[in-house]
Formats: sequence, C-alpha cells, structure tokens
Amino acid sequence: MRRLLIVAAAAIAATPAFAAPTAPLIERAKLFGNPSRASGRISPDGRFLSWTAPRDGVLNIWVAPVSDPAAARPLTTETLRPIRQYFWAPDSKSILFINDKGGDENFKLFGVDVASGAQRTLTPFDKTRVQIIGVSTTIKDRILVGVNNRDPKWHDVHSLDLATGKLTLVQQNDGYGGFVADDALKLRIASKPRPDGGTEFYKIDGGMIATTAFATIGLDDSQTTAPIGFTADGKTLYWVDSRDRDTAALIAEDFATGKKTIVAEDARADIGDTLVEPRSGRVQAYGVNYLRNEWKIVDPAVQADLDFLQGRLKGEITVTSRTDADDRWTVTVDPVVTPASTWLYDRKAKSLTQLFVGRPELVGAPLVAMYPREIKARDGLTLVSYLSLPPGSDADGDGRPDTPVPMVLFVHGGPWARDDYGYASYHQWLANRGYAVLSVNYRGSTGFGKKFISAGDLQWGRKMHDDLLDATDWAVKQGVTTADKVAIMGGSYGGYATLAGMAFTPTTFACGVDIVGPSNLFTLLQTIPPYWEAGKQQFYKRMGDPTTEAGKALLAERSPLNAADKIVRPLLIGQGANDPRVNVRESDQIVAAMQAKNIPVTYVLFPDEGHGFARPANSIAFNAVAENFLAKCLGGRAEPIGGTIAASSAKVPHGAEYAPGLSTALKP
Repeated sequence: MRRLLIVAAAAIAATPAFAAPTAPLIERAKLFGNPSRASGRISPDGRFLSWTAPRDGVLNIWVAPVSDPAAARPLTTETLRPIRQYFWAPDSKSILFINDKGGDENFKLFGVDVASGAQRTLTPFDKTRVQIIGVSTTIKDRILVGVNNRDPKWHDVHSLDLATGKLTLVQQNDGYGGFVADDALKLRIASKPRPDGGTEFYKIDGGMIATTAFATIGLDDSQTTAPIGFTADGKTLYWVDSRDRDTAALIAEDFATGKKTIVAEDARADIGDTLVEPRSGRVQAYGVNYLRNEWKIVDPAVQADLDFLQGRLKGEITVTSRTDADDRWTVTVDPVVTPASTWLYDRKAKSLTQLFVGRPELVGAPLVAMYPREIKARDGLTLVSYLSLPPGSDADGDGRPDTPVPMVLFVHGGPWARDDYGYASYHQWLANRGYAVLSVNYRGSTGFGKKFISAGDLQWGRKMHDDLLDATDWAVKQGVTTADKVAIMGGSYGGYATLAGMAFTPTTFACGVDIVGPSNLFTLLQTIPPYWEAGKQQFYKRMGDPTTEAGKALLAERSPLNAADKIVRPLLIGQGANDPRVNVRESDQIVAAMQAKNIPVTYVLFPDEGHGFARPANSIAFNAVAENFLAKCLGGRAEPIGGTIAASSAKVPHGAEYAPGLSTALKP
C-alpha cells in the first residue's frame, strides 16, 4: 500500500494545468518488462508447443507437449541477452535461434535439442552475421545459411547439417546481395545491386549463376519489388512487384516461361503478409495494410478458417505457425485495448484453445484505443497516421479529446518502415501519462507504394520533416493539443527527426527525446556495417551521396550536428554503446557540440546495448528518465525513477542535472 501511495503522490505532484487522466498509472515494468510469454509456435510435426518466457529474468525458449501445455520446461539457458528470434528445425527435433553480444548484431545461430536440451553453436564465427537462406518442408535434416566470415561484405551460402552441425559450401558469394532457394534447397535466384540503387536478378541452374539478368528493377522499385518464394514444386515464383504500377501487387510467375499472373493488387497499399499452405507453398490469403490490415482470400480452402477466427477472436489476427499436416495453427490476436493472446486452432474440430496471454498483468489496465487517421501534407500527400488519447480525455469516444491535451509526436525509425495499427507499448505508456500520442507515416515510409517512398528521396530534414510539422499543425487545428505543448520523440530515424526538430525548427517542439538517432549523416554513412554493402548505393541515392561534392554539401546541410548551436529546448538522448547501425559517435558528437556551447542536454549511455534497448532493465531505466523529463516539459504524470538506473547498465556521461530525479537516482 505504501508504494501505491508514493506513486500517487508523485502523480499528484506532477498534475498539469489541463485535466489529467483519472485512470491509475500503469507501472513501467508492466509495459516494458519481460512479457510472461511471447512468440508461440507449434512444431512442424504437431507434437510440441514453444514460446519465449523469462528464465531467471531473461527471455528463453520453453517447450511443452501439445497435449499438456502446463508441463512446459525451459529449453535454453541464456543469462544476458533475451532470445527474440527462433524457429523450429524442419524435423521438429531441435529449435534454432540467433543471438548477439551486447547488441553488436553479429548474430550467431544456435541449435538446441528438444529431447536432451543439449545446445550447440552452429555458426561459431566471431564478427560474423548469419542469415537464413532456405528452410524446406520436405528436406528435414538440413537448412541453408549465409555467413560472411570470408568477406564481411558478402554472405557465402552453406548447407548446414542439423544432426552434425557440419557446414558445406554451396555458393561462394562475390558480390550478390541475396539468394532465393526452393523447397528442394536448391539456389534458384541471385540478386545483385546496381550502381543506380536498383537490383538485377539472375537465374541459377545447376549451381551456375547466369551471366544475363532475367529481371531488373531501378531505384524507384527497390523498396517495393522482390521475389518472396517458390511453390513446393519449384515451378511458380511469387513476387511482390510494383513494376508498371505504384503499389506492390502479388504476382505469380511461371519460372520456365516467364508468364506472370496478378494474384492480388490494391491501389491503396502494397500487398503485405501472405498465408501460405505448408505442403504446396501456394498463397492462400494475403493482407492489405492501409489503415488496418485486411485479410483477403485466394484459396477458398481457408475461407471457413479465417471466417471462424475473425468471428471468435476480436482484434488483429496473425497466424504464427502451421503444422506440416496443416491440421493445427497457432494464432495471435491483438485487441489493442486488452493484452494480446495466443491460441491453438484445430482446423478439423473448429476449436480454439487459449495458450496464453502475453502480458496478463495488463488485464484490466486502462489501455486506450488507437485511431487511424488520414492527414494531408502541404503538397497533398496523404499521411496515414495513428492517434492515441489519454484515458478519460475523450468522453464521447469520437477520437478527439474533450479539451486539448499535451502531445508526443512519436516518429518511427527506418525511415523505410512504417507505423501500424495495433497495441504499441509506447503509445499506451505515454497516453497513460497524460499525453496524446501521434505516429505519422511520413513520406519515405513503406507500405503505401513506390511514389510515396520516392517522395522522400533526398528529403531527410526537409519534406520528410515538413510532414511531421504538418501532422502537428493538424493536431492543433483538430483540438487534440496546443502548439506549445508538443514534444517529439523517436528511435533511429525517429531519433534523427527529433534532433532535426530541435535544431532546424528550434521553437516548434517543447522538448525532444532522441533514441539512437544519427546527428551527422556523413559519418552515419561512413560507419554503416560492411554487410550492408548491397544496399549502399540505395542509401546514397535516397539520402545523399558522400562521394560527390554536391552530396557532401547536402548531407552537411541536413545534419543536425551542424545546427546544434540553434537548439534551445530541452533534449534527452539515449544510446547503445555497441550500435552497429548508428555508431555511438553520432550521440557523442552532438552532446559534445552542445556542451561546448553550454546548451543543456542529458545523455544516457548503455554499454551493453546496440541499436535500441533489448534488455528490459535498460528499457525501463531509460523510460523512467524519459517520463520524468517529459513531465517537467509537458506537465504530465510520472512514476519516480527510483532504483531503475541502479538495476540497469546506464551511464550518464553528461547532463544528469537537467533531467528531474536523475542525479538523485545515480547516487549510491
């Protein structure tokens, strides 16, 4: 009871001038701590269930018989880094997962035997990043992997024997960005980057790569066109393809004749997820994600299944695994306003069994709705966006607060990515603290066609930033917020957007929170990982070319570092020391520049993290600092920082005194 009183007192102390939410604070640990369970799967043979769950505070893989989920046992023994990506071996005898050290993204592949629990490192190479090239439904004893231990720029393809761990070279890679294999684990396609930022695709026959490309795409199609896989018989190749159109269609190509058939297209958005029959490899349904994901049927054989699931499970539905016999599926449903849950679906019996709720501690918590919105940019582009409101602020439920509230503009990373409809921990957390939260798919975001992506070319810090400003103006005009009560926050490109907002439009935002954001676009491109070589020309064409004088000038102009002396509003920066994408130097540079000008900035550094915060203790610690920082800036609510810093690896090289409660939290 005393702890609750302390939290309540802190919330009351931070009560702003606007009408604060009456809902209780949701503890940070419930939003950003380990889920109770996640990533539910069924083994290909249908005998086992698997998921990730904490073991001694770290996410590990657990397994259980399908007949008795309560008999689950931990299979892995990770003690530092959570396991976030895993999959079943085709023979169902082992589970494979990847992990790195301290966020360096040098991922190794590990295999663990389900029966004995014995674990092996299957790609035991340092400073090497594994790729999964091919997994078959018919060949059970091996898979294809790519490793860049010979040349860090390119991944050689190897056959991995799952029983012995032996790696056998299949294809040495001397300049190809990727490969596509069929169900027989034969390499069929090699892709090669072009100097213009596009890609050429070559057929592979008998292990020989053709000398003439059978398909070519330019820069404009480079984010929206790619082969996605063969049918099991190897005769049909599926593409997502924007050639001769704007949004990416689903195309089936007869690989022998080259004849193409349009399976699906939608003028609003690219074709996204597909539901594939495991035995034939044929697409049975596809998703179109404009405002929300909509499933469309190709094969009537799954019509009754999707109708049943959508009738029984209210929310966004994802099929996460299917048995080889296709008799049972695992399905996750996300209702947004309640925590997501995972279910076992028996197709023959038409029955659903709940396996788990991912975050049961959020059952009954005051989670809020998410409202899709279409916002017009100044040049007429439509920006698909998502708005969340503080609990209790919208009495009539029309998606607009009764009176304006402070707002956090939360910007996604990438920038070649997108925001989606669904449960978002940052939206729920910030809304609970008293803020409207607006996420905007600015130009350059993916999912809305190639013209929308290309509209962001060479527009970092300019038209891409204008979109964020236009969305902020929309929120003010709609009565969501007031112009003086908007913060900007985000990670990766979202961190760049935060720094750009602080430096290029210094009085627009009340404050900013930058997480692993680049400050100097020239040094960003200098330090991209070597294994991104295939995409380097696309970076240059879409951001600015550092090998030309004009490109250097553009990159300098768009780098917030070079306008750091213009920053006048409070800024908080979070960074992982081992980040391979946005080098720690990006944060070091702008902090040093601001320090030299005596401009206040708070810098929180995590020695055991990379591009973002994987360890929950670190995420909780940074968000503890951030919510107290935002409470001072915008007037919202906050839990005290308490012992979160001590429980994490956080270091504060500069500016602890500028973040409320941080200096105290750093004391022993």
